[in-house]
Amino acid sequence: MVMVLFSCANSLDKVKEFIDTDTINGVLAYDVTITRSDSGFVQARLVSDVMHSVEGDSAVLEFPKGFVAYIYERNRDTSTMIRGDYGIRYDNEELVFIKDSVVVENIKTKETLFTETLYWNQKTKKIYTRNAVKIVSPDKIIFGDSLNANEDFTQRVIHGMRATLEIEDEE
Repeated sequence: MVMVLFSCANSLDKVKEFIDTDTINGVLAYDVTITRSDSGFVQARLVSDVMHSVEGDSAVLEFPKGFVAYIYERNRDTSTMIRGDYGIRYDNEELVFIKDSVVVENIKTKETLFTETLYWNQKTKKIYTRNAVKIVSPDKIIFGDSLNANEDFTQRVIHGMRATLEIEDEE
């Protein structure tokens, strides 16, 4: 009888080791707003219905129902809006991957980019895609095979430009 009791006992170290390795290190949140600021100035704001956060060596924030991100100028005016039906942010790389119905809009120039996938490098403040792009501006529509641009979409390189359609004003 004594032998059975001793053989079933676990040391506290073994119990702690089991708990540490089996603990789920993720968070699921609803109606999320994330604000990124520097020196008291809001740089960006991200809004999502659902966010799944996974911590660890490769920490990620996943937005399975999509998100809308607003990028601000120092005077607090919105310069760019980025939206997609799905997104994932890799924390270590400060890289966001967006897919499905991706839209990037420059508020000031009224130019809008449409594509199916987009990478947003928050370190370099660049966006890029290897998918087909459509850019709509007040006076033209541009089609291309891929794109590299800064995050406010004011400087861009369109690769494999296939067409530029001029839009005439009707008066």
